[in-house]
Amino acid sequence: MASRPPPRFVVRRHDDPGGWWRRRWWLALFWLISLAITALLAGLMARSTTGPSASDPASQAVGTAAATVTTVNDLKQQIANLQRAAQVNQVATRALRGTLTQREEEISGLRADLGFYSRLVGGGTQRHGLKVQEVKLQPISGSRGWNLVLSLTQNAKRGDEISGTASVRVEGLSGDKVVQLGWSALGDAAQKDGLPFQFMYFQQLQGTIVLPAGFRPTRLRILIKPKKGQPVTRTVTWREALSGNITSAQENHDAQP
Repeated sequence: MASRPPPRFVVRRHDDPGGWWRRRWWLALFWLISLAITALLAGLMARSTTGPSASDPASQAVGTAAATVTTVNDLKQQIANLQRAAQVNQVATRALRGTLTQREEEISGLRADLGFYSRLVGGGTQRHGLKVQEVKLQPISGSRGWNLVLSLTQNAKRGDEISGTASVRVEGLSGDKVVQLGWSALGDAAQKDGLPFQFMYFQQLQGTIVLPAGFRPTRLRILIKPKKGQPVTRTVTWREALSGNITSAQENHDAQP
């Protein structure tokens, strides 16, 4: 029996349910994939625009480190400002101390001058005799010598000329021993009897003394011997003689009329 040839046309239903659902599934899958791609691209663009997320631990660490560096720099600047302020205060304090010291010296000098002129013109009713008004010492550079200045006064109301000699004795330490050096061991051989004076109101005497090596002076004893009247003695410390401030002496005996 001869075989039947295949039909040339196939009749199918236009609304095949299987093909329609398959197309819907593919469309839904493509739509979901496109949504996922769109969301991914949007996230990447947002990250590139706004930077790392604040919740990222690495970004938090970077922000904390930057804040710490800023705080440290601020503290360093504050410390530098305080150091400069302290330096300015130190300079101002030193300048103030120097000014106060200078003013104290000026006041001391004015008081000494006031006492000198008050005594000279006889401001009081009492008549004073011969007095050692001032003692000054100044070292001679490069030697063991010292320039000595003695200022002598007497009350102007006396109106009598006075004359005599003035000498000094230096007390100090030589090793562990207390030593007294007389005028003959200190002064010029040409003035072995002392510094001569002759005045009516006041006179300033100048001389030079030389201390032996290793001798540490502590005080001066001044002896004034007028040709008429009682001797006058005065004791001042070596430091007082260096500063010229001898307004208060340990011992001061004036010759009285």
